[in-house]
Amino acid sequence: MKIQCPAKINLTLKVLEKRSDGFHNIDSIMQTINLFDYLTINIEKSSENQILLSGTSDEILYNEKNLVYKACELFLNYTKLNGYKINVFIEKNIPIAAGLAGGSTDAAGMLYGLNKLLNEPLTQKDLHKLCAQLGSDLNVCLEGGRLNTSGRGEMIEKLSFEEFDISLIKPINLGISAKEAYTKFSSKYAETSFGREDFVNDLEWAIIDDYAQLQEIKQKYPNSIMSGSGSTYYGIGIDFEECYGYWVCNGLKTIPYGVREV
Repeated sequence: MKIQCPAKINLTLKVLEKRSDGFHNIDSIMQTINLFDYLTINIEKSSENQILLSGTSDEILYNEKNLVYKACELFLNYTKLNGYKINVFIEKNIPIAAGLAGGSTDAAGMLYGLNKLLNEPLTQKDLHKLCAQLGSDLNVCLEGGRLNTSGRGEMIEKLSFEEFDISLIKPINLGISAKEAYTKFSSKYAETSFGREDFVNDLEWAIIDDYAQLQEIKQKYPNSIMSGSGSTYYGIGIDFEECYGYWVCNGLKTIPYGVREV
């Protein structure tokens, strides 16, 4: 089975109070777009459960640290299914550490695909429960479309879908972790909230002063907005110019669905 796993962007992102578990509560509108990773999942009977990952990217690990592996392991433990050798080939097209939920969407796609291949032992509600255990953006990628999210991103509410054109630009050699972005937000917010109101994404406000490449994007495209914790920026209804040192992807659109079989 081949599963299509869409990227997401944050149309808005407001960071709220820090939680007791170390995460921040957020209020964000997220939207899936037609930039996809693909998972090819093959299952065989075996004497014991085995999970084998491979793929096209040399930037990710193909072991138990990969979120796809963790999703597979969680699914098998939750369903108590045993005796399967599961091979997963990951075709990466979504950039790594880019604020586009590349790892999260693959993990959501893994849960969805396993459920289909193993005769749907879990309901959609069960799948959302497992998504919430694994990360903040998986529920969005499982459901897809335009969603208002809260909590740490795992609580979702469906919104009316709007189709529009999207373009992406990202410094090739700059990846920003969510941990870094939220830590910098906390540190900056403790000192000042000056200028925060000028940004649609609070994390962009928190980190833009630290990265010249992000400042260059914003200067050239003042209406562009950073997605998630970065370092990708998106533009609505505009094309970004090809530029040395930057990955550019024009001609994308918003989509009303999440992970699905192809």
